[in-house]
Amino acid sequence: WARAVRGLLLDISGVLYDSGGGDGGGTPIAGSAEAVRKIKASGLKLRFCTNETQATREKFVKKLQGLGFDISVAEVTAPAPAACRLLKERGLRPHLLVHDDLVPEFAEIDKTNPNCVVIGDAAENFSYANLNEAFRVLIGLEKPVLISLGRGRYYKETDGLKLDVGAYMKALEYACDVQAEVVGKPAKTFFESALAEMGVSPQQAIMIGDDIVNDVGGAQQCGMRAVQVRTGKYRPCDENHPQVKPDAYVNNLAEAVDIILNQL
Repeated sequence: WARAVRGLLLDISGVLYDSGGGDGGGTPIAGSAEAVRKIKASGLKLRFCTNETQATREKFVKKLQGLGFDISVAEVTAPAPAACRLLKERGLRPHLLVHDDLVPEFAEIDKTNPNCVVIGDAAENFSYANLNEAFRVLIGLEKPVLISLGRGRYYKETDGLKLDVGAYMKALEYACDVQAEVVGKPAKTFFESALAEMGVSPQQAIMIGDDIVNDVGGAQQCGMRAVQVRTGKYRPCDENHPQVKPDAYVNNLAEAVDIILNQL
């Protein structure tokens, strides 16, 4: 699985670090910062693919740099910029149900008289009142449009597992009898965008992630090889998933990178 590779796509949360903690900064996963340095020194193309929607890319990257990671905003493929492109192309004006720290990503988007809802990982903003407000916008539209910045079920922070945007997306889908359009993993267009930015074909790329469905399954549907790490949100039951079978399991990012670099 590690042969003939030109580019690597890395998930961030659960692969590079576990988010959360008292200061909100999170904790690097052992060996992950050094693994990123090794990838860059090898000359392999590299893209960080995240469904992170609790902060702007700039703020998120600054946090990761503070944790010791060699990463820049230009190397990150994230849902919010992709959603903004979609909104502009289609003349959509969103009602935002997102984290307060993500709102600046939508600064240039017209939000008056909303004709769609954009939902992200709003964390503490997922109150009944806020969900109900989004529901009322959707149910009042002749053709409701719900755009979700991912569809993850849960993710891991340093103090345990947390409900992700997918759970709330499903609530709005059910209440409004609408199908959400997912921007972010596992959407095929999300992975294709990352590959295009690297200039690498799917057959030449490997995705490394902790989410069996969104990282591994999504990448494989694009023709990529995909590896699951046993860090982050990984659980042993993932290895018996009925639909998705990773090309390999590795204990962590550092192990995966060493195997890949030994094949170069």
